[in-house]
Amino acid sequence: MDEALLRRLTPGVLTVLVRRGADFAAAEDAVQEALVEAVRIWPADPPRDAKGWLVTVAWRKFLDAARSDTARRRREDRVEEEPAPGPTPAVDDTLQLYFLCAHPSLTPSSAVALTLRAVGGLTTRQIAQAYLVPEATMAQRISRAKRTVSGVRFDQPGDVATVLRVLYLVFNEGYSGDVDLAAEAIRLTRQLAAAIDHPEVAGLLALMLLHHARRASRTAPDGSLVPLAEQDRTRWDTAAIAEGVRILQAALARDRLGEFQAQAAIAALHADAPTAEETDWVQIVEWYDELARLTDSPVVRLNRAVAVGEADGPRAGLAALAAIEDSLPRHTAAAAYLHERAGDLTTAARLYAEAAHKAPNLAERDYLTRQAARLNSRPGV
Repeated sequence: MDEALLRRLTPGVLTVLVRRGADFAAAEDAVQEALVEAVRIWPADPPRDAKGWLVTVAWRKFLDAARSDTARRRREDRVEEEPAPGPTPAVDDTLQLYFLCAHPSLTPSSAVALTLRAVGGLTTRQIAQAYLVPEATMAQRISRAKRTVSGVRFDQPGDVATVLRVLYLVFNEGYSGDVDLAAEAIRLTRQLAAAIDHPEVAGLLALMLLHHARRASRTAPDGSLVPLAEQDRTRWDTAAIAEGVRILQAALARDRLGEFQAQAAIAALHADAPTAEETDWVQIVEWYDELARLTDSPVVRLNRAVAVGEADGPRAGLAALAAIEDSLPRHTAAAAYLHERAGDLTTAARLYAEAAHKAPNLAERDYLTRQAARLNSRPGV
């Protein structure tokens, strides 16, 4: 069974059902039931037209659920009016579905959460981690969004900013290594950049390319995490870096700075440094100042504190970190790193161990555990 094919076809099938008049929640349930049927049937009897098969089965599932026994005759009439199964044009509807899910009736945060769950393939837990909220809170937000759009015709696409936020979060989850979604996010962002002349669309595409260029060096052969300073820069994709820098420069030249352009500028400075020691941390801090002004994000302020520690020394970094709420994810890991840089190995070892306990994924947990063990093995610690 080609699970990648099913994942790729799902948005298009969902779009067809919505266009035929199904409300979003019922259409999503019908598509999921069709996927279950595909997993059961296709290994022994694969269809000639996979998307057409899924559309037909999903539409029938929807009709079965939508009509009561007292309306059976009407339901059967509708089934008879369906187009006969046959070849379906190979059209990629994924990006359009992103826009449709960003419905004007939803707040931007609810639209993003709903799209990530229904189209992006992320779990409620992953979305909650991205938003820094409890999983139960995010589950309620997604449920409310589904209720809001239940029965609404999806004929009013949402705005570009909401779709960009979705693509950014999908890429970040893919880049983390938990779900392989980064390449798909880049593909969709390329489509959006080709369709819309907007500097922030270009900025997001540049950011994705610059980060993705380093992906091969982010893990060791045993799967363990390799931090940026220790990565083998000869394994970085120089073509992707060059493309990302070119796209970013063209966007910045338009003098309409946004958060994705600022993030891409930081990534470009990292990519431009031949070695970790040659990184222009002073300029990176300046870009973090711009990014903090644009977003007022605690995560940005956390990353800025680490950059300050590189540019002005670990004590300055710890002073900047002290102004940030210590419950923020990865705050403890940043504190451990800066304490180690400052020479306080006992405190650093303790903080690395605490950070490992709080790590959001196994790769980070293993890395932080090794850092704590490394310091604890030193004499006098």
